[in-house]
Amino acid sequence: MQVLAGGLAASAKTAGQPSLKSSVGAWLGKRLGLTSTDFWSAWVGASNSGKPVTAQTALTVSAVWSCVHLIAETLATLPLDFYRRTSGAPVEAPEHPLHDLLRFQPNADMTAVQFWEMLVACLLLWGNSFVEIVRLGVRVTALNPLLPWRMQVRRLTDGSLEYTYSDLDGKQRKIAEADMWHIAAFSLDGVLGMSTIRYGANVFGAAMAADEASAKVFANGLNVGGVLSTEQILTRKQRDEYREDMEARFSGALNAGKTLVLEAGMKYQQVPMNPEDAQLLATRGFNVEEVCRWFRVFPWMVGHTEKSTSWGTGIEQQLIAFLTFTLRPWLTRIEQSIRKSLLPSGQRSVFYAKFSVEGLLRADSAARASFYSVMTQNGIYSRDDCREKENMPRRGGNADVLTVQSNLLPIDQLGKASSSDQQARAALTAWLNDDGNTGATQ
Repeated sequence: MQVLAGGLAASAKTAGQPSLKSSVGAWLGKRLGLTSTDFWSAWVGASNSGKPVTAQTALTVSAVWSCVHLIAETLATLPLDFYRRTSGAPVEAPEHPLHDLLRFQPNADMTAVQFWEMLVACLLLWGNSFVEIVRLGVRVTALNPLLPWRMQVRRLTDGSLEYTYSDLDGKQRKIAEADMWHIAAFSLDGVLGMSTIRYGANVFGAAMAADEASAKVFANGLNVGGVLSTEQILTRKQRDEYREDMEARFSGALNAGKTLVLEAGMKYQQVPMNPEDAQLLATRGFNVEEVCRWFRVFPWMVGHTEKSTSWGTGIEQQLIAFLTFTLRPWLTRIEQSIRKSLLPSGQRSVFYAKFSVEGLLRADSAARASFYSVMTQNGIYSRDDCREKENMPRRGGNADVLTVQSNLLPIDQLGKASSSDQQARAALTAWLNDDGNTGATQ
């Protein structure tokens, strides 16, 4: 590659034009060499299958695409609430600038769903998400996501982090740690997250190779459903007529089950799937399970139900499993990074952001009804709280009062009458006695 680059540079100089190497370097905003691992790793990833694995090529695998879409879209559509701690229960803080930025529109170009989809996708594929914080004074006015493959992170001698970003025009600029919201995935150094695509390159490369091999089988392989043979020598016209007649009478779903009548010593033999093709299909199914293992997604959630069982007995139990083992680590990681990077130290004990996972239950009306019933009967939600979560107007009055079941007693009080019951019984007895005495007097 050095010889090729030198030859291109020499020929470009003789033509009075910049070299390819310098042009690419100018586009990146830095010098490009064979040791520029941050650049080459974003475009070329080695795998044992021989397939180059990058975030872009890995997304061509249906299982990777489905896993990334599933996690990113699910998390992006969860409600993100911004609260203020009080002496009592926390209350929403719509007056805080981060409330609208995180929940509705982080910047001029993106909705909140688009913003969170991009951040989570970058975390899943590259292991890091970078967002530049735009402030007007001390007030955060915009959150602009940055492309992770254009970012360099360096630890300075004073212990702080320096972020160097290459803009689309090739210019490099340094961003202070205070102006960067950096979310890192699973990490060994506590600074940069580890890329799932990079460390799982062999699995993703094998899946890509299996997809390519199966495509070539269908494109170039000899795949026939059956063979119609005879000891007679047929002309081309006779062969075409027999083939067309067989296809017209017996091919297709409408002709399934019809009786085949052969004459003139003809024989029909069905061609089974060869072991190599069967093994290829099994390999592709195994690759789906391997990909799901890297993203911690249950295979049935991406449409792979072979040799798998459902978690629990209903959609609610399946969603709880997905929330517990897949989403919760990402949700907690993001919530803590919001506190660390977006809130000044004086506000961290007052304000906090939290994803509302109850949104996952909206697909199951029975689960929502059961959840609301338990919460209201135990005095946790009022009926107005439940109406608000269903986008219904609050009624006020008794609907905004916390209620509990009144027939719950300590176990040692079973069979004993309460003081209120005794008082009610005594009052009723006195009233009956007075009524009887009055009647007797009359």
